[in-house]
Amino acid sequence: MRYAKNFLYIVGLPALLLIGWVLWSAQSTSFFVPTWEQMTNAFSTTWTWSRMTTDVFPSVGRLIAGIIVSIILGIVVGLLVGSFRWLRQLMEPTMEFFRAVPPVVLIPVFMLLIGIGDDMKIAVIVLGAVWPILLNTVEGVRSMDEVLSDTSHTYRISGVARIRYLILPSAMPQIMAGIRQSLSIALILMVISEMFASSAGLGYTIIQFQRSFAIPEMWSGIVVLGLIGVIMSFIFQIVERKVLAWYHGQREMENAG
Repeated sequence: MRYAKNFLYIVGLPALLLIGWVLWSAQSTSFFVPTWEQMTNAFSTTWTWSRMTTDVFPSVGRLIAGIIVSIILGIVVGLLVGSFRWLRQLMEPTMEFFRAVPPVVLIPVFMLLIGIGDDMKIAVIVLGAVWPILLNTVEGVRSMDEVLSDTSHTYRISGVARIRYLILPSAMPQIMAGIRQSLSIALILMVISEMFASSAGLGYTIIQFQRSFAIPEMWSGIVVLGLIGVIMSFIFQIVERKVLAWYHGQREMENAG
């Protein structure tokens, strides 16, 4: 019964939205609102295996590469900045400056400095997706329990052991929250980066459909983006339950008490 209830929670709202869209589009005469039949035909004829291998899979590969680099860079720099007050005071103005600059406006600069290949697209993703992880890591390190910190100093726990057994577990809930935020940012920037000086990719394909007034195909590309976002969300939830199993168990015990 519990699994059936959870399943209804997951599919209930999407099913209602799908039914509402089918009923609305069936009565709409707008050229920009395709019917259910047009959408299904466009989806089946457009997103074939050959297009998946030339447009979707390379885009997903760049997205994954950008997320991995963002996670590594955000956690490493966040641990350093959060652990040393002088470093935080030194880097805070610079970080606030670059965080305020939209990554999209730097695409022409990256095109000149890096080129128009995959490196540029991954750099755009990293520049936007790294900040939630970095800032959440800094705050997670700063909010570490002082009693635990003093106890580790008493027992002379330092270096890698201190980071692995004290700092990372204490900051991990906020780090995972930052990673969750960065996923949607990375997906958006993946699409935008492929709209500039690109000849392949999901973003390029969608913008080409829009320019050629292939409206059902354009909407089908947006559906593909949404499905990628849903899959990313489910994968993240599974990883989060594994990484933060101790944290969720502690919260359940506190709520039960």
